Amino acid sequence: MEHRPPELRTVNVTRYVTPLREGGSMPAIVEADDQFLYVLKFRGAGQGSKALIAELIGGEIARTLGLKIPEIVFAELDSAFGRMEGDEEIQDLLKASTGLNLGLHYLSGSITFDPLAIPVSPKLASQIVWLDCLLMNVDRTTRNTNMLWWHKELWLIDHGAALYFHHSWQDWQKAATKAFPMVKDHVLLQHATVLNDVDQDFRAKLTPERIRAIVSLVPDAWLTADAPFESPDAHRQAYVSFLETRIVNSDLFIKEAQHARESLV
Repeated sequence: MEHRPPELRTVNVTRYVTPLREGGSMPAIVEADDQFLYVLKFRGAGQGSKALIAELIGGEIARTLGLKIPEIVFAELDSAFGRMEGDEEIQDLLKASTGLNLGLHYLSGSITFDPLAIPVSPKLASQIVWLDCLLMNVDRTTRNTNMLWWHKELWLIDHGAALYFHHSWQDWQKAATKAFPMVKDHVLLQHATVLNDVDQDFRAKLTPERIRAIVSLVPDAWLTADAPFESPDAHRQAYVSFLETRIVNSDLFIKEAQHARESLV
């Protein structure tokens, strides 16, 4: 059955609630004009719009694969927020982020995933490991799982560190066919025992049409800073080519993950 094309809502940020001083990006909890709370990722933060692009592409790929992801929205930030904030560091961040940012629905009452307290099935573990190998996501470790337990289900958050090749775009075609050695640090690797079965299923779901539809969501405004491409469309096509090549060559990162898992046993 063919998936419907992905769509993202756009909300307007109406209230800055509180900063989340985790990592270098300084996300924040905000309220929007739909009265919902969101974790806002700022385009003016250290990694700029590239972290937002990774968050959007990674999150929507995960959703396509049937994994739990908070709703992702575009979030418009008015220039007035920078004038109203008392904290100078936050004020500078808000001023630098005027315009279109990215928000994830805030999962109120969720708790950080604890691998020692919450069991994860081999299938789900294998699905998440496969996803992170595809995206080259370095940030799903025991130190920082980037997963939440909410309503007795495991939810994935924060894919801003994925697709790290795009911070330079140097030899990105070669990066698409490389294994992912850092999978050895993945928090769920020891439980990922059915990677071959997951690989077959996920490759069928991530059709070229689906990949193009997801990448097409990336706004032009996020593709203009330090871009080595002649146009936003050419920039998007590079992401599409990278992902399509990586999916076709998934056996490389599957074997790497399996080898890394064997060394843990």
